[in-house]
Amino acid sequence: MSAAAAASPSPHIPVLIGPLIKAVAPVRGRWLDGTLGAGGYTRALLDAGADHVIGLDRDPAALEMAKAWADDRVSLVRDVFSNMDAHGQALDGVVLDLGVSSMQLDQSARGFSFMRDGPLDMRMSQDGQSAADLVNGAEEAVLADILYLYGEERASRRIARAIVRAREDAPIETTLRLAGIVEKCLPRSKPGQAHPATRSFQAIRIAVNDEYGELMRGLEAAERALAPGGALAVVTFHSIEDRMVKRFLSARSGGGGGGSRHAPERATAPTQFTLASRKAISADAAELAINPRARSALLRIGRRTDAAPGSSDPKALGMPQLKGQF
Repeated sequence: MSAAAAASPSPHIPVLIGPLIKAVAPVRGRWLDGTLGAGGYTRALLDAGADHVIGLDRDPAALEMAKAWADDRVSLVRDVFSNMDAHGQALDGVVLDLGVSSMQLDQSARGFSFMRDGPLDMRMSQDGQSAADLVNGAEEAVLADILYLYGEERASRRIARAIVRAREDAPIETTLRLAGIVEKCLPRSKPGQAHPATRSFQAIRIAVNDEYGELMRGLEAAERALAPGGALAVVTFHSIEDRMVKRFLSARSGGGGGGSRHAPERATAPTQFTLASRKAISADAAELAINPRARSALLRIGRRTDAAPGSSDPKALGMPQLKGQF
């Protein structure tokens, strides 16, 4: 175990870390961890042979915590990962874990969890518009679109209407008050089912942090930052994120389809990535037994070629498109 890893135990088990390290082996050179969090992926990369890791996070709390274990092989940077190419070039690898950090969920003052009472915040960067600003200021139609498009919540209109009615009495400023409003709009969950507010909280968090826009721009930034042969590894936790990553890598690896017997095949454009497999990697039974968080996780990996970077169409990636502003 490296000195960095031994200095402080990780508060959570990095999801799919074993399959990730195996798939990108041999690990060497300079890597960038675009979602540093508690540092689990960074420390695993160092243990596996990386010479240096740029640990990037928009959350200042993550960077402050990392000072306790980061050594001279780790550079700590506060920024969004869509700017990663400003902090590293010709990288041997980039890893992104798109799940919410457990330390954010566990701190009621951060306002991410519907299980703990706290201010309705949800800002990963701890600045800018908060969840309370959105919930209390957005028009009903925009709220409904956010809940439906970002959280895939089928009762989005009913919940948005209830939120608008509730905020007329008093601003919605705490997590438990919002969770209670959502709960009253939905049937009571059965044992083993997700909490009724799960999708709504996910949707609002994604909107507050512009997570889908950040993902698209981050994938493009990784494409610019990676050296030929460099690996891009992305761990997603829900279907929209995975769809965007899948379509990005498919388009960049020539997955758009060729000709047919009725039409001539078009000239093949240079591809920016190669894929060992077009199928995502999921957790096996052994990992699920010790890390239930891995249940919904999917890992996709691409290897950078020497082709020039491209651009992305949000609609082609399946990125949800809001009509209104908030």
